[in-house]
Amino acid sequence: QVQLVESGGGLVQAGGSLRLSCAASGRTFANYVVAWFRQAPGKEREFVASISRSGGGGGTYYTDSVKGRFTISRDNAENTVYLQLNNLKPEETAVYYCAAREAFYYTLYVTDYPYWGPGTQVTVSS
Repeated sequence: QVQLVESGGGLVQAGGSLRLSCAASGRTFANYVVAWFRQAPGKEREFVASISRSGGGGGTYYTDSVKGRFTISRDNAENTVYLQLNNLKPEETAVYYCAAREAFYYTLYVTDYPYWGPGTQVTVSS
């Protein structure tokens, strides 16, 4: 199995940027599709972005609301996945989680990812 730990969250003003990191340890990280989810207070956890096992060849996917503002990337040599958050909005205040599944393709569903980090808080002030 793989262990995940997120970092990089914090407080930022609307329009600002943050870079989240998801550090993995354990089994071969390149065997895992990785996704970022977020959960705002009182809401369900939602898919944000995912990246294929290699990270190349167009293997990134985003929910519509973040396209053009968020960028997911990975460095398999460093066992790390990143999520660059630009032009943040107050409604994007949430705990951001990275999740992994040992598969060839991503899904949007929380239940399809067996491995999760503890999350990192992102707070966007207006």
